[in-house]
Amino acid sequence: MTEPTGNTGRTSGTHGIRGTHVAGTTGETAGGNGRRTLLRAAVAGAGALGAAAAGAPAAGAATGAAERAGGRSGPPTFVFVHGAGANSASWQPVVAEMGIRGHRAVAVDLPGHGWQAYVPASYQAPQDPERLRTEPSPLTKVTLDDFADHVEAVVRRVRRNGPVVLVGQSMGGVTVNAVANRVPELLAHLVYASAFCPTKHPTVVSLAFTPENAGSALFSIPAVPTPPELGVNRVNWRSNDPAVFRAAKLALAADYPDEEIRMLMSLLEPDESAAIGATDARGLPDRWGRVPRTFLRFTEDRSIPLPLQDLMIREADETTPGNRFRVRSFAAPHIGPRDPGVLAAELERIALLCRS
Repeated sequence: MTEPTGNTGRTSGTHGIRGTHVAGTTGETAGGNGRRTLLRAAVAGAGALGAAAAGAPAAGAATGAAERAGGRSGPPTFVFVHGAGANSASWQPVVAEMGIRGHRAVAVDLPGHGWQAYVPASYQAPQDPERLRTEPSPLTKVTLDDFADHVEAVVRRVRRNGPVVLVGQSMGGVTVNAVANRVPELLAHLVYASAFCPTKHPTVVSLAFTPENAGSALFSIPAVPTPPELGVNRVNWRSNDPAVFRAAKLALAADYPDEEIRMLMSLLEPDESAAIGATDARGLPDRWGRVPRTFLRFTEDRSIPLPLQDLMIREADETTPGNRFRVRSFAAPHIGPRDPGVLAAELERIALLCRS
């Protein structure tokens, strides 16, 4: 795999993957306490998100972009998928930057997120910590299939405009896998922005307990101790406990100013379906494996550590040796480069690939 280092993205500005929804012309986070905390934080808090000339996929990869798009060619539409405990606001700066550059882009809200998010009454001020542990959530019933249904429907609509590039960040990667398993013929390219990409390890949970993930800062985020039957992973991002703030900052963007971390935490949602991280989300070689793909390595990511990112890249490449990841590296934390132009520039390179 190639790993040229991209722009560090340390210029001042908004976070690279954090708000509106559309640009261009297309509308639209069990076991012992430490292990339990990791699973909850990974599912409920890991969602908050430039190099050498792009190379074509290796020989034997999928058919050309125009053929995969049903014979359509031209500029692609980018569909952005947020991570756990997040929403389409996570991608707003990148979507806006893509629109400014003349590209079609849409960020989706997964079921149970964004305007459909459930905010427990006990989560509001004044908070009720005891009730927060047991208050039911409709996200209990939300599944990975629900996520895939929603994103597939968006893909089918925007595909009428030409090729589609599907982009996922953090836990959004499992939805990318699920959609690519269903409709590889509708997708010109897949992009994983420091995102989970299960292949040999079937689930996010199984990846979370690999040696490569032992250093994940998600271990440090205190999760609300909800009973298993509640079916959700819950994080109290509005806690006044300084330890919660310190842990979130370490996991999401340790070198960002405190005020920016507070803003980010205000956008995160408390609940995520526990089923998402436990569902088999392996990319299937004959489906997902047909679509060219790029992995954006965030070398300063403390939530999905670099060794885990590299493990997922390696296992994916072993699964489809004829269609390996195109890899680009950025000196960025889990939420991505602060300058949205850094990711936008790399996505523009992918747009060129889709038109070749």
